Amino acid sequence: MTITASMVKELREKTGVGMLECKKALEENQGDIEKAILWLRERGLSRASKKADRVAAEGLVKVLVAADNRSGVVLELNCETDFVSKNEDFQKFAHDVAELALAHKIHDLDQLVASKLGGETVEATLASLIAKIGENMRLRRLGFLSTAKGTVAGYTHMGGKIGSLVLLEGVEGAEVQELGKDIAMHSAAAAPRYLKSEEVSVAELDQEKELARKQLLEQGKPEQMVEKILVGQMNKFYKEVCLLEQAFVKDQNVAIKQLVTEKAKGGNLSAFHLFKLGEGIEKKKENFADEVAAQLRS
Repeated sequence: MTITASMVKELREKTGVGMLECKKALEENQGDIEKAILWLRERGLSRASKKADRVAAEGLVKVLVAADNRSGVVLELNCETDFVSKNEDFQKFAHDVAELALAHKIHDLDQLVASKLGGETVEATLASLIAKIGENMRLRRLGFLSTAKGTVAGYTHMGGKIGSLVLLEGVEGAEVQELGKDIAMHSAAAAPRYLKSEEVSVAELDQEKELARKQLLEQGKPEQMVEKILVGQMNKFYKEVCLLEQAFVKDQNVAIKQLVTEKAKGGNLSAFHLFKLGEGIEKKKENFADEVAAQLRS
């Protein structure tokens, strides 16, 4: 089977592994993406994705919560350099677009770029900003949460490198707002991928079990003990990837679900969004000396 560039790109975006390793994984698995992911993980290569995510495209993650704490928005606006991410016009555009999404309860990115901002569409306004500043920019993604009765809280970390939103359904008040901010802060630090264990797909769970089973057998564990050990392994997996199962960063003895039960009586944590700036984007590495030399030669 012919391995195309688009297949390699898709695998790289899903795993954070280098292009050559992705190509080899696809070749070894006849182009099957899911099998290639498992093949990489068995060799420990996919674990590097946690670090690879930190090598991000520049820009800003903007979080905005309504004054009544019943709705909130998080969006990612990318640019080419960190210098431009601090530009006043760039930051104002991010804020204005977030306000627009919040005011009109816009959930969809396509709808957002087509919406009017000061007489022009967001898309046209962004095009003008690109022409003015001289760097490529794009609105990459949008998250929106709202409730008729409940609390939305947000958190921004590292000056807009990470942004999170959480929704506590059915409860309101100052204490709940503080709890929401704590959970939003926790999600920024602990990077959950799911809200609860039920959201993890059967396919992913089966893969985790198979990987754990192979490791246990390689360690010499008796086969009759492996299935019992796997129960604990899967619980550990849930605690790593599910927000409600994670240990609270401020108190490792308390899980998030326990924290919600104790401090938001009658309510529940029903949704969250977590954006890391540039996550999944391959950032071009520049050598300033080489760039200057190339310009002198031209």
